[in-house]
Amino acid sequence: MWKEFKEFAIEGNVVDLAIAVIIGGAFGQIVSSLVEDIVVPLIGILLNGINIEHLVFLVGSAELRYGVFLQSVIDFFIIALSIFMFLRIVLKRKSEEKEEEQEEQVSSEEQLLTEIRDLLKEQNK
Repeated sequence: MWKEFKEFAIEGNVVDLAIAVIIGGAFGQIVSSLVEDIVVPLIGILLNGINIEHLVFLVGSAELRYGVFLQSVIDFFIIALSIFMFLRIVLKRKSEEKEEEQEEQVSSEEQLLTEIRDLLKEQNK
């Protein structure tokens, strides 16, 4: 059982998953900084200096901070867009690599068939 777990943890997808979590965390910090330091201030400029993070709606003594919610929604859309663009680029490259491999396989098959044809011609002479 220990051997199986060791193989799973070291050789399996656990290491890949750990790396993905670390990179995802760093990516999240970059996107959060993009939103907080660039996008939100630009929206504030477009709205004549209003900082959406501090937008509050008062109901009696309760405070509904919908600005923080709006900023979270903006964060989500920017993260989703960033991940979409990243995956689109990566998947496009992978599909191009597969096409190149298929072309190489076809050319090697053609070469093999040509060699077989030449050998058959020599034997028939």
